Amino acid sequence: MSSSDTEVHGGFKIQNWYPKLTEHSFPAVFVLLEESEKQALTADEPDAKVVGGLLLRLQPALKQFSGPRFISVDTVSPTDTERFQSKRGAVHSAESAWRILRESQKVREAAGEGKVSCICVRPFRRMQPAREFRLFVKNGRLSGMSQYWLIRHFRRLQGRLDFYWTQAADFIDDVSGHLPVKDAAVDIYFTSGGKILIVDINPWGAPTNPLMLDTWDRDWGTPSGCVIVPPPHVVSGDVNVSF
Repeated sequence: MSSSDTEVHGGFKIQNWYPKLTEHSFPAVFVLLEESEKQALTADEPDAKVVGGLLLRLQPALKQFSGPRFISVDTVSPTDTERFQSKRGAVHSAESAWRILRESQKVREAAGEGKVSCICVRPFRRMQPAREFRLFVKNGRLSGMSQYWLIRHFRRLQGRLDFYWTQAADFIDDVSGHLPVKDAAVDIYFTSGGKILIVDINPWGAPTNPLMLDTWDRDWGTPSGCVIVPPPHVVSGDVNVSF
């Protein structure tokens, strides 16, 4: 990987883009990891003394926020764990934070590849799936927008697609100068008050998922608008079924 590639990749680490976009994201505290602590993430039997020291350093970061917190590392969140499936990743202690990171195959792989340098602590927020979107930013402008959670059709979105698109386009115009690169997939959340908050910033192209836009091989010069899961197809009239 060239130095320029490394610099671009590093730009997607939350600790690198967050300082420039603090007012447009959730509050966050970062705990830098020592080399032995990074190794403990991937070790079959991590050194108890190393883990104990890390837990002591994690506790003050967790105390910055009341209630449950959400834990991630550089560019990876432990979304592939049972705890995320059952509790959306909410943790209440340094021990549970460490446990969810250790249980995540994505986190362990990133650590094994030398891509983990810190733990990010944010307040846990139970977000409404219908208000999460992925924005596809090409040359610093909004080119595409997709519903993030493709779990079902949200009927309430249907009449607000133009509104969400316009708000998102204006938002990208305001913040594009602070994004790590001109081409990126930006995950956002609309609060109940209408404010847009950045959840994550992802590299352009595979393996980042294009979601409802289906493929990266498309004409990005033509804006897609806000694309959501369509309503269920209803068959009406006489239906003859033969076996």
